[in-house]
Amino acid sequence: MFKYIQTSGKARRGTLKTAHGEIQTPFFMTIGTAGAVKGLLPSEVRALGGQIILSNTYHLHLRPGEDIVAKAGGLHKFMNWDGPILTDSGGYQVFSLAKIRKLKDDGVEFQSHLNGETIFLTPEKAIEIQMKLGSDIMMVLDECPAADADRTYVEKSLKLTTDWAKRCQTFFIKNRRDAPWRVSTNPSGLFGIVQGGMHHDLRKQSAQQLVDIGFDGYAIGGLSVGEPNATMYNMIDATVPHLPTDKPRYLMGVGTPQDIVEAVERGIDMFDCVLPTRNARHGHLFTSQGIVRIKNEQYKNDFTPLDPECQCLACTQFTKAYLRHLFMAKEILSLRLNTLHNVAFYLNLMKQIRAAIENDRFGEFKKEFLDNFKV
Repeated sequence: MFKYIQTSGKARRGTLKTAHGEIQTPFFMTIGTAGAVKGLLPSEVRALGGQIILSNTYHLHLRPGEDIVAKAGGLHKFMNWDGPILTDSGGYQVFSLAKIRKLKDDGVEFQSHLNGETIFLTPEKAIEIQMKLGSDIMMVLDECPAADADRTYVEKSLKLTTDWAKRCQTFFIKNRRDAPWRVSTNPSGLFGIVQGGMHHDLRKQSAQQLVDIGFDGYAIGGLSVGEPNATMYNMIDATVPHLPTDKPRYLMGVGTPQDIVEAVERGIDMFDCVLPTRNARHGHLFTSQGIVRIKNEQYKNDFTPLDPECQCLACTQFTKAYLRHLFMAKEILSLRLNTLHNVAFYLNLMKQIRAAIENDRFGEFKKEFLDNFKV
């Protein structure tokens, strides 16, 4: 499924084979939470260099429901995307929707944010939903503690996450080939998720427990949840040595361009984050020189391209003055062009990272990038 073909320091260049195509690593997953990248067609994501999309089990379960997606032939056909799809299990919603959920040993009870309906998500149900969606990479259900959670809580949370991971794997193995309701005839991959809060020994313990269970890949969860960047990098350093070298490593929910470069240097292969699409809707645009806040007055009479190093439509056909006008006028085209550009920036960053590793100059690339990228 995964092989790495070159290294530059600890940075890894490889490939990840899935039922819907081979992905070049390191890579970034554009977020399509409800089966759509906000503002973009699947064909546009592909044209920008997108290899894989991330969708969310919890949100698709609520609307339209996994059975409807299954009737459509699976999420790939439903959203007209022929590339790989990774589905999050809903574990992050255990964290982000803490005010409307109750955590139990068997699973997590939510009050739907749409209509208040009670939903009980078990590890087994999380995998069943993902099988009905037909995703290429599935995630175990986990519990993500807050960054400031005390050690006693994190220890309890870690035990729960490990127990749920075992249950997910048991259900996955039992049903991935024979369940009559599964969508794909091609077995998908299942990833475990390392937790452990901000404690080195608990991160090590979590990683070792998951490796003992055995998964197709390993994610590092529970980071980018409010902790300082230095702490996040420290936790990556504490975790990676305990993960297999022949399996992909996925840093969940991260992050800024700087975070991605730092994490690649530490041996991470996979990333996802809402920043490119969410920030686009707020007029925060990523460029080779740093962040442009397009609503600022300084761009009112700026008739230069947003980023002369970018070949997306926003940069090759329009000026910063026009992009600012669209944003201030609240035109729908503003959201589309801003999103198109930010996604292009992230995907091109990953392309540059892969090339730097291939040429064994990742260290130099990192320095050059961080020197030029101004926040």
